[in-house]
Amino acid sequence: MPKTVVLSLGGSLIIPDNIDINFLKDFKSIIEKYIKTGFKFIIICGGGKLARDMQQAASKLADIDNEALDCLGIYATRLNAQLIKTIFKNNAEDAVSDNPNEKINFKKSILVASGWLPGWSTDYDAILLAKNLGVKEIINLSNVEYVCDKDPKEYKDAKKIERMGWSDYQKLISDKWRAGMNAPFDPVAAKEAQKSGIKVSIMGKDLRNFENMLKGKKFKGTVIE
Repeated sequence: MPKTVVLSLGGSLIIPDNIDINFLKDFKSIIEKYIKTGFKFIIICGGGKLARDMQQAASKLADIDNEALDCLGIYATRLNAQLIKTIFKNNAEDAVSDNPNEKINFKKSILVASGWLPGWSTDYDAILLAKNLGVKEIINLSNVEYVCDKDPKEYKDAKKIERMGWSDYQKLISDKWRAGMNAPFDPVAAKEAQKSGIKVSIMGKDLRNFENMLKGKKFKGTVIE
């Protein structure tokens, strides 16, 4: 496992319904454990339920276009990112990064990032940050444990996929991004990852599983490359 880890942290793990204190406590413990061994982490925070709640409320109150809904989602990612930055205190850079294309030269062990512009999710921002830093692998922690051959919420016979190529992945999802979209990895990001030769490991919220990956051990999840 490379010593610089780009981690896309789903907003659904930060705030599934209410702020998940237990998850964040364990997440903080693991990250702090590994920075003591020389790891550096770039943590890009999603908007999750906070973003979707605001988008749904706005849509009920007015006729809102997709770009305006996306902007609401971006502000939700910034609030989530500020929370994550705050809990890591002096181990994290003082400012949350909101532009993945800016020159990055962080001296502390953790850089926390949020969404940037309308038109894609924080998955895409994670890809841009990885490209910026020359990192060829991203870990995606969310409420999705595996990519399946069809929607497991609708089909009981959906099969988990452990390894797949980007072309096959893109056949499973919509090819267009929309605000509040719920896909294991967004289509805009998937296209950029394929073009840039970046591998993404999708895994659920099991932090022991996450730690197995950091140790270079076998882990449960889907690797797309």
